[in-house]
Amino acid sequence: MAGHSKWAQIKRSKAVKDAKKGANFAQCSREIIIAAKIGGGDPEGNFRLRTAIVRAKAAGVPNDNIKRAIEKGTGASGADSMEDLSYEGYGPGGVAIFIETMTDNRNRTAGDIRSYFNKYQGNLGSDGCVAWIFEAKGLIKVPQSFAEDVVFEKAIEVGALDFQAVEPDEDEAVYEIFTLPEELNTVCQALSQAQISIQSAEVTRIPQNTVKVDSEVVAKPLFKLLDAIESHDDVQNVYANFDMDEALLSKMEPA
Repeated sequence: MAGHSKWAQIKRSKAVKDAKKGANFAQCSREIIIAAKIGGGDPEGNFRLRTAIVRAKAAGVPNDNIKRAIEKGTGASGADSMEDLSYEGYGPGGVAIFIETMTDNRNRTAGDIRSYFNKYQGNLGSDGCVAWIFEAKGLIKVPQSFAEDVVFEKAIEVGALDFQAVEPDEDEAVYEIFTLPEELNTVCQALSQAQISIQSAEVTRIPQNTVKVDSEVVAKPLFKLLDAIESHDDVQNVYANFDMDEALLSKMEPA
C-alpha cells in the first residue's frame, strides 16, 4: 500500500536510540492502558495489547507496571481520569501532522503540543483540519519466513484489504497486511489459527496524499518538531504526510 509516512521509517531507528538512553515507562504503560481499554485485558484475544506488552518488556518495563496498566485499562483499578485526545496541525513546509495522545491532564498536554508547534515553525490547528488526510487501517506484520502465497491467501480469505512484502532494513523482512480497523483482531486470530506467527498488530493511519520535502531548511525543523512531539510522555502515535528522498532522509535519521 502506497503512502506510508516517511516519519514511520525513522521511528525504529529513533526507538533504538531512545532505548539506549533508558526506557520511557510512562509511554509504554499508556499504550498498554489504551490497548486494554479498547480490546480488553486478555492479550490472547487482543493483539494490540499483546504487541504493547512485548514492546514494554523489551524496554525493560517491570511486570508489575504492566499488570497495573492492564488493570487501569480494563477499569479494575480505575482510569477515569485518562482521556484519549488527538491534535492536528501543520509543520514546516505545510506537512500535515496528526497526533494521538492519552492524558490525565488535557491542559498540560495541549499546552506542551502547542509550544512545540510554535517553537519549530508549525501551526497547531483545529479538530478535523488534517484528520481527513490520514485513513485509519489495521496493520499486521508477519515474518517472511512463511511462504508468501500461504500468507496472502489466508489474509485475503479472512477479509484483509491489502498485502505487500517489505524489503528488510535493520530487522527481519516482513509481509504487511492491511485491514479495516474493526477487522484487525479477526484477521490476526485467523492467521494464528493457521499457525502463521504475527510479529506485530496495530491500528495505524495512512496518509492519502504527501508533501514533498527536498530541503534541509524545511527538514531540520520538521524533524525537530516531530521528535519533540514523539518524545512527550502523553503522546502515543504521530503521523506525518511528507515524502523525502533517501539521501535527505538519511541525514535526518538519528546517529
